[in-house]
Amino acid sequence: MRLLNRLNQYQRLWQPSSGEPQSVTVGELAERCFCSERHIRTLLRQAQDAGWLIWEAQSGRGKRGRLRFLVTPESLRTTMMEQALQKGQQQSVLELAQLAPGELRAMLQPFMGGQWQNDTPTLRIPYYRPLDPLHPGFLPGRAEQHLAGQIFSGLTRFDSQTQRPCGDLAHHWSTSADGLRWDFYIRSTLFWHNGDRVETTQLHKRLMMLLELPALSRLFISVKEINVTHPQCLTFILHRPDSWLAHRLASYCSYLAHPEQPLIGTGPFRLTLFTPELVRLESHEHYHLSHPLLKAIEYWITPQLFAQDLGTSCRHPVQITIGKPEELATVTPVSSGISLGFCYLTLKKNAALSQQQARRLIDIIHRSSLLQTLDVGENLITPSNAMLPGWSIPAWENLEAVKLPTKLTLIYHLPIELHAMAERLRLALADQGCELTLIFHHAKNWDGCSRLSDADLMMGDRLIGEAPEYTLEQWLRYDLLWSHVMDAPAYAHLQATLDALQRHPQEAHRYAALQQVFTNLMNDATVTPLFNYHYRISAPPGVNGVRLNPLGWFEFTEAWLPPPSP
Repeated sequence: MRLLNRLNQYQRLWQPSSGEPQSVTVGELAERCFCSERHIRTLLRQAQDAGWLIWEAQSGRGKRGRLRFLVTPESLRTTMMEQALQKGQQQSVLELAQLAPGELRAMLQPFMGGQWQNDTPTLRIPYYRPLDPLHPGFLPGRAEQHLAGQIFSGLTRFDSQTQRPCGDLAHHWSTSADGLRWDFYIRSTLFWHNGDRVETTQLHKRLMMLLELPALSRLFISVKEINVTHPQCLTFILHRPDSWLAHRLASYCSYLAHPEQPLIGTGPFRLTLFTPELVRLESHEHYHLSHPLLKAIEYWITPQLFAQDLGTSCRHPVQITIGKPEELATVTPVSSGISLGFCYLTLKKNAALSQQQARRLIDIIHRSSLLQTLDVGENLITPSNAMLPGWSIPAWENLEAVKLPTKLTLIYHLPIELHAMAERLRLALADQGCELTLIFHHAKNWDGCSRLSDADLMMGDRLIGEAPEYTLEQWLRYDLLWSHVMDAPAYAHLQATLDALQRHPQEAHRYAALQQVFTNLMNDATVTPLFNYHYRISAPPGVNGVRLNPLGWFEFTEAWLPPPSP
């Protein structure tokens, strides 16, 4: 606030003459700045020493002196912001920017990307929207899911190479022969971000809190109890075997925060600032795995940057560019790929929509040019013909004669590409004599949606990170969408099928059984994938170690910046 106060005072001195020389008394200046004459003399001396103005006083009480200005308030603000950025004083920058938010765009440009600030390698990422709070359990946004993985740890984690679960807070685990007891052996050298040692009882308490969440209770429905059986051991007792348990504990929804301080974790980075304008992470000195080379990561939440088409950072959330404007000519894609996650359509079979009519509707989508011609931006999506690679959509014959219902209702949520999809589908069905009513649920998932039971069709986005097969099993377990898509007997049968599937100790058997579940769902016209995204990350020379991860981000623990030249 000190910089902001100094700038405010300077503006009060400047305003009466708009910067022209003034003949004025010390008393008049004190009234403008709401301070004493003694304090205004101090302010004038400090401003003159800083080279902002020249004050030529006249001896004698009440005499008029001459005040001349050497810098404008706008240029002074720019200088202050530059100095604060160079010193890593992020909050001061945001306070100064409040006076003129339009200035922030130009000011931030030279400081985006990789910078060494006060001998600290820092990566600044301008982002297009405020980040949602990091609450326990499932998070709707990819950015929030990725961020949670940088701040928190789970008992297990997914290996970046094999996508299989491996030890994290737990060094390793063992399973009884009948699959009903799992012992997780906790590392003895764990520290929370606040410097306190991690107690196994704290992890137990947080796990029990997670299991109180409805979605997590459905995911861990096979867990009977969790006990601290040794100061370094957590034991899970199950109602029935669950070979996915290590996977469930490695998912971001099961990451463990401090039980009394939900924003303190044990991950490679600690959260030091979380505001609508700025999120800052700093490396955790006592992290139990490989330490990151970056010392700080900052998300600068600057929507006005993206309104100006600057070409920096996330104009679309699946395509990230790191760098400042003068580097754009040298920015090149460093990692790209097609997302395994997809946008999907589910269809509720009932009196309004038969199975054959549902198949006909899906056939219209996949056998026409509808998906190929969606107006959503160049090289952003690709039509999907499989739930996962090798899990192909069915091919039906002789559906042309099937007449669609005269009226249907579609409800859909974000991303924004589903706006275009919904409208195109409405027009396509109108050509078939079917009136499609559209309902938009303004969220990234179905949480809090009260209209699901009113819809015949639902469209949404299924994010997939690591372990894609498990992620799809998890989707069928926890998402209340399925209890609205299916009638009660079908939904109960699905859950019983998943219970049987999870008993397979062999991964290949589980995958094959799960593939059959989705093959049946697609063949019954219950669900179909629509399109995948093109993930892309670009960076200028000097930002190294950037590699696309399954969520379309990059691992902050792997990125690094070369030291500045001497």
